[in-house]
Amino acid sequence: MFRTALRNVLAHKARLLMTVLAVMLGVAFVSGTLVFTSTLSNALQSSARKGFDNVDVAIQRGAPDPADEAPGARSALDQKLLDKAAGLPGVASATGTVSGFTAIADKHGTMIGDGFSTTGSNYSPGTDGTDARYPMRTGTAPKGPQEFALDAHTADRGGYKVGDTVRISVDGPVREQKLSGIFTTDDARVGAGGSLALFDTATAQKLFATPGHFGEIDLKAAPGASQTALKDAVEKVLPQGAEATTGRQLADEQAKMIAQSMDGMKTALLGFAGIALFVGIFIIANTFTMLVAQRTKELALMRAVGASRRQITRSVLTEAFVVGAVAAVTGLLTGIGIGAALRSLMSLTGGSVPEGPLVVSPSTVLTALAVGIIVTVLAAWLPGRRAATIPPVAAMNSVHATATTKSLVIRNTIGALFAGAGIAAVLVATGMSDGKTTMGAGAALLVIGVFVLTPLLSRPLIALAAPVLRLFGISGVLARQNAVRNPRRTAATASALMIGLTLITGLTVIAGSVQQGIDKMATSALKADYVVSMATHSPLSPDVAKKLATADGVTASSPLRNAPARIGTTTTSLTGVNGKEFDQLTRLNFTEGALGTLHGDRALVDDFLAKQKGWHAGSRVPVTFEDGSKGNLTIGGVYEGNQIIRGILLDNDTLARHQKHATDMQVLVKTAHGATPEAKDSLVKALGKNPAITVADKKDVSGAIAQTFTLLLNMVYGLLAMAVIVAVLGVVNTLAMSVFERSQEIGMLRAIGLDRRGIKRMVRLESLVISLFGGVLGIGLGVFFGWAAGELIGGALPTYELVMPWGRMAVFLAVAALVGVLAALWPARRAAKLNMLQAIKAE
Repeated sequence: MFRTALRNVLAHKARLLMTVLAVMLGVAFVSGTLVFTSTLSNALQSSARKGFDNVDVAIQRGAPDPADEAPGARSALDQKLLDKAAGLPGVASATGTVSGFTAIADKHGTMIGDGFSTTGSNYSPGTDGTDARYPMRTGTAPKGPQEFALDAHTADRGGYKVGDTVRISVDGPVREQKLSGIFTTDDARVGAGGSLALFDTATAQKLFATPGHFGEIDLKAAPGASQTALKDAVEKVLPQGAEATTGRQLADEQAKMIAQSMDGMKTALLGFAGIALFVGIFIIANTFTMLVAQRTKELALMRAVGASRRQITRSVLTEAFVVGAVAAVTGLLTGIGIGAALRSLMSLTGGSVPEGPLVVSPSTVLTALAVGIIVTVLAAWLPGRRAATIPPVAAMNSVHATATTKSLVIRNTIGALFAGAGIAAVLVATGMSDGKTTMGAGAALLVIGVFVLTPLLSRPLIALAAPVLRLFGISGVLARQNAVRNPRRTAATASALMIGLTLITGLTVIAGSVQQGIDKMATSALKADYVVSMATHSPLSPDVAKKLATADGVTASSPLRNAPARIGTTTTSLTGVNGKEFDQLTRLNFTEGALGTLHGDRALVDDFLAKQKGWHAGSRVPVTFEDGSKGNLTIGGVYEGNQIIRGILLDNDTLARHQKHATDMQVLVKTAHGATPEAKDSLVKALGKNPAITVADKKDVSGAIAQTFTLLLNMVYGLLAMAVIVAVLGVVNTLAMSVFERSQEIGMLRAIGLDRRGIKRMVRLESLVISLFGGVLGIGLGVFFGWAAGELIGGALPTYELVMPWGRMAVFLAVAALVGVLAALWPARRAAKLNMLQAIKAE
């Protein structure tokens, strides 16, 4: 039986090729994802560990105790602690560091690098006058407030050399600094595409902290001293609010953070591969079902000469194992190439990847082999089991054993039960406050039910195309009859495309509806024409708000200023606004009180927080401000919070009395003539064409909020591309084997007068009908799921409303039609080239 199974594989190489390709694609994307993410993670981790080579113990600020410390208390890491740590036994050197966001503009005024990795820090020279962490390639270390040094990678990208004047921004206002030196570094942030600017320590403290204070103190152990022993010694002299960590622990934490950050990318890419494999299951099952059907007489003869049912099933599974193993090995090799190509592509598109070897771990190899083999064997199990249950006598009498009425009734009953339960669960979930789990379970049941019912649905839906198919004459009539001749095969072929289109249609409906809801929210919540903020949403200098308030054409403006505070035992954030002009910039709906009450110690609070805390208009709330002083706030009104305005609002004049270093998060601006290109240019010029500041209108604001949905949608479009490729293979496979099965019939049609062009047209129309059938089912399910998910989203986004993307759905249906046309090219050509006499004699 084993030798027979191997001979069958070799005998059907061409028929199994599409199955091998489908499995290989899925395995290739799985292994390619694992190779790429492992390689990238390993390179980033190695680069990060190099950054801790000179750190044996780090002194950092610990988490504040809300009962003992004011919300805005100063860091305990000052010059006194640095000197004390440097004098401890076993300490070779002590370095105080301070860092923060620093944007570097290129010569065109555009920020260089990824905004969230553009960092500034201090150059801390030792006794020899150099900082070992940052060896200078050219130039000298920065001295004084007008100089700075820049990492070599960023300097090369910006085209800068020593002596150039560079425009930079730390907290808003543009600064022009002289480039005194260019250095090399192993800093992981630079390796990941960011930039690093260095200032002298006094300048860095003024920019990123407070004079005389550090963000971290790094200690280098003397030869022979262990990190653990040095940490124990340091802990004895630490003041309250500081903690010590070994360099090894920091390196491990950094490596863990990098690995976690790679998980999202890995999950997304593996999701693509998973969908491709899932769609591939339909192709594999379809292929083996047809192979078994074509070999029914052979299998019956084997049963008649003594083969057991178990041996027949094992024979089919052995074939599947061989096919899966071949596909898994080729998929693994292809995946290694994909991983290397993704790394090169990332570098070519501007991403910076640290140097490192291509990582192909044993787990990647085992995963690829296991996925390819297991998926193929599982998909072939049902056809193999079905082959073993056919009685030998019945099989010898009929090559094409038709499904019994009883089996069809059972199948349709099961499908109807699953689909009904799925629809009911989805509808129940739409009325629940937290129905995500119920809706997910209902969606899975409905998809399974529709898949089981697809053979039943194929006849009436394909019959709707009959009037159009008649326009193509006898070829169209035959195409319709062929499409419904074997409903199970048609269903399995169409389902591969249905899955992909269900996902993409559902998410397109959700994304479009969410975007519309967010646009309405931005329009309804904001009267301001522009929202000004840092590119990384880091704090803005108050000077930005002052410049905007006096800019040409500005009629009203208000900074949104965040400050930590403690209410009861909970540390929270107060948002300071310009109480006098805030009503000109926002449009808030109040459930209690009014906006005019925003002055003095009177505050406004959003409805969610008010409900959570039990506050109402007139409630008195005790508060501990940033500077440690205590007072009471009176709730002047309760408003409906949204993604743009929420939390506790307080007048800036009140908040400023408790802040020593005020910073803003955003500035709302209203101009005389509304949001126009001229008004925006005027604001950009007023801010000195700052590379770190964004001036966003309402459309930009809503786009930024909806960015997550847009990113997800783009990812799913990539997923659809993979699903379409695999679905094309499935349709090609089905048609090719169908042509083989119908060789006699095609020969007879040729003999009675149907020419080659008519044969080609018949196969193409059959493929087109099957693909459109899958497309219609997928789009219909996607719209239903999109509507149901929107009912849940509407609870959190009151402005949500269903938007039907008719244009995109038409494109999706056109894609389904294109799949059918492309998939039929080779099978149609093959059918037309059949020799009619040999075809008529074929068994």
